[in-house]
Amino acid sequence: MKDASDLLTRLYARFNARDIEAVLALLDEDVMWANGMDGGHVHGRDGVRQYWTRQWSMIDPHVAPLSLTSAADGSTVVEVHQTVRSLTGEILREQDVGHIFHIRDGMIVRLDIRGATG
Repeated sequence: MKDASDLLTRLYARFNARDIEAVLALLDEDVMWANGMDGGHVHGRDGVRQYWTRQWSMIDPHVAPLSLTSAADGSTVVEVHQTVRSLTGEILREQDVGHIFHIRDGMIVRLDIRGATG
């Protein structure tokens, strides 16, 4: 679990710093990434890049990990506190959600979101 913890700690730090390329380097080329704005998933690193570029042009999300556990199916569940602000700084939504990561060979191959509202 230490490897997953280290990987995901880097992921959240680089995401919050808006360092797209550093985050994409942690993702499998064929990653399936939950689309928290529109539902469904985006596919591949380019899909994630486009998704985040669009997202960050409309909102300013920040995600703070609260806990990390291993699930029975081998996934890693990170409970996070998510704060979404407008581009002018107004808080639009604050909530705790679960990020469910599937990791293979040190790369993130899938992310699902549990408990997101709105």
